[in-house]
Amino acid sequence: MSQKHHQAYQPLPTAAAAMDNPAMSNSSSSSGSNDDVASSEPLGLPATYSSQQLVTSDFDSMERLRGNESDPAPRSTTASQWFTVGVLCFVNLINYMDRFTIAGVLTEVQSDFQIDDDSAGLLQTAFVVSYMIFAPLFGYLGDRYSRRWLMAIGVALWSTTTLLGSYMQQFGWFITFRALVGIGEASYSTIAPTLISDLFVNSLRSQMLAMFYFAIPVGSGLGYIVGSKTAHLANNWRWALRVTPILGVIAVVLIILIKDPKRGQSEGTQHMEPTDFRTDIKELLKNRSFMLSTAGFTCVAFVAGALAWWGPKYIHLGLKMQPGNEDLKLDDVSYKFGLVAMGAGLIGVPLGSFLAQRLRHRIENCDPYICAIGLFISAPMVFLALIMPTLSGTLCFIFVFAAQVTLNLSWSIVADMLLYVVLPTRRSTAEAFQILISHALGDAGSPYLVGAISVAIKGHLSSQPKMISPQGLQSMSQVLENATETVTEGLKEFAKASSSEDVISFEALQYSLFSTTFVEVLGGIFFLCTACYVISDRRKATQASMGLRLAPGESKTRQDLFDSDCLVMCTDIALRERA
Repeated sequence: MSQKHHQAYQPLPTAAAAMDNPAMSNSSSSSGSNDDVASSEPLGLPATYSSQQLVTSDFDSMERLRGNESDPAPRSTTASQWFTVGVLCFVNLINYMDRFTIAGVLTEVQSDFQIDDDSAGLLQTAFVVSYMIFAPLFGYLGDRYSRRWLMAIGVALWSTTTLLGSYMQQFGWFITFRALVGIGEASYSTIAPTLISDLFVNSLRSQMLAMFYFAIPVGSGLGYIVGSKTAHLANNWRWALRVTPILGVIAVVLIILIKDPKRGQSEGTQHMEPTDFRTDIKELLKNRSFMLSTAGFTCVAFVAGALAWWGPKYIHLGLKMQPGNEDLKLDDVSYKFGLVAMGAGLIGVPLGSFLAQRLRHRIENCDPYICAIGLFISAPMVFLALIMPTLSGTLCFIFVFAAQVTLNLSWSIVADMLLYVVLPTRRSTAEAFQILISHALGDAGSPYLVGAISVAIKGHLSSQPKMISPQGLQSMSQVLENATETVTEGLKEFAKASSSEDVISFEALQYSLFSTTFVEVLGGIFFLCTACYVISDRRKATQASMGLRLAPGESKTRQDLFDSDCLVMCTDIALRERA
C-alpha cells in the first residue's frame, strides 16, 4: 500500500476511533474528532452517531474480528430525536387519514353529486396527479432550504384546502380542492423521510422508518373508520372531511418545534455540497437499484390505490347479495375494512423491517427479495378476496388481511433502499422522483382506471340478451308444458336478479379489480431484478459520500485502495485486542 494512504490512519490514538468515524480516515483533523477520541474507551467502540455506518458491507469484517456480528451499538436515542420521529409519524398518520376519508363515504359522495364510478375514481386521481406534479419541486427545495418550514407550510395548505373543499356544492369545485390538497401533501411526503435518514443509519434507521411507514396503512384504516362513523353521527358525509383539518393545526405547531438536522449528519458527510438539479436527475437515472425498486414500488402503489379506494364499496356490494344482508350499510363495511387495514399495517410494515434486519447479515441483498416474495404471496390472496364476498364475509376479510400484510412488507424496505443507494445531498430529490413515477403510473391512475373499466364492463353486461327467453320456452311441446312453466318462472326470477343494478355493478367491479393481481406479479419481477444491482449501488453510494469518487479509468485501483484501508483498520483492531 502507498505511504500516503497508510499515513491516513497513523495520527489516530485508537483504531476504534478510526472505525467510529469514516470521515477521519481521510483527514485526521476532522471537526470534532479529538473530542471523540478523548472520550473513547481503549477497546470498545465509542457510542456516537457516526458509529452507525451508512453501509456495513465493507466494515462487517471489523466487527467479526471483535466477535460481534451485529451492527455497531448506536448512541442512545435522545429525547429530541424521539420527539422528531413522533411528530413525523403523527403527521403521516393524519396525512393518510385525509386521503382515504372519502373512500369510507364514497357511496354518499356519488349520490350527492350524482356521479358514476369513473368520476368517483377521478376524485382520487386528481389528488394524486397534483401530488406527483409538485413532488419534484418540493424535493428540489428540500435539498436546499429549511425542511421544517417547508413541511409546516405544506401541512397548513392541505388542512385549509380539505376544510374548504367540504363546503363545495358543485362537483367541479370539489374536485379542484381535492387536487389542491395534493400540493400540500407533496411537501411533507418528499421531505419527512430525509429527516429520519439524517438522524439515524443502519438498523436504527430501519426501525424508525418502520415506525414512520406503518402510519400509512394505519392512517388509511383510520380514514375509513373516522370518515364513515363521523358521517353517520352527523348524518352528513361532509363532516367526515372536517376532522383532519383540526388535527392539521396541531401538526403545524409540532413541526415548527422540531429541529432540522444537517444533511448527511448521521453519516458524518455534512461537508458534502448539493449538486445542480440536472446532475441529480442524471445520476438517479443511472442508478439501477433506484430505478428498478421504483418500478416495483409503482406496482405496489397501483394495487394499494385501487384496493383502498374501491375495496369497501366492492365488499359492500358482494355482502348485500347474501340472504339477510339486503339492508347492510356501507359505513359498517368501511368500519370493518378500516380495522383490517390498521391491523395489516401494524403487522406488515414492522414485519418487513424486522425480516430485513435479521437477514441482512446472511443475505446482503435480502431487501428486494423480501419485497418480491411479499408481492408473489399477496397476488393469490387478492384473487381469493375478490371471489369471497358473495360466499363468506369472514373469509373475505381474512384474505384481505393476508393480502395487505404481505403487500405492506415493502413500504419501509423500499424507503430504506432509497436512502442507502442515494447520496445524502440528493435524497429529497430521489424521494420526489420516486413519488412522481410511482404515483404517475401507480395510484394516480389506478382508481380511475378501475372505475373506467368497471363502467365499460357494466355497459357490456347490461346489454347482454337473456340466454333463454320466455317466448322460447313457450314454444316447447305440450308434453312438457307443466315442467316448462315451472322452469320459465325460475328463469324469470334469475334473469331479474342477474339484471339488477347491484349485481351488475358487483360483477363489473370484480372483473376490473382482477387486474391488480397481474400488476403484483409484475412488481415482484422488478424487485427480483433490483436484487442483482443493490449491493454494488450501495457500495458506490458509500464511497461517494466518503469522498472516494471513482473516475472511469481508475475504478479497480481506487476500489483496491478502499479495501486496503479497511484491512489496515481490521488488522489494527485485532493487534490491539491481542495486546
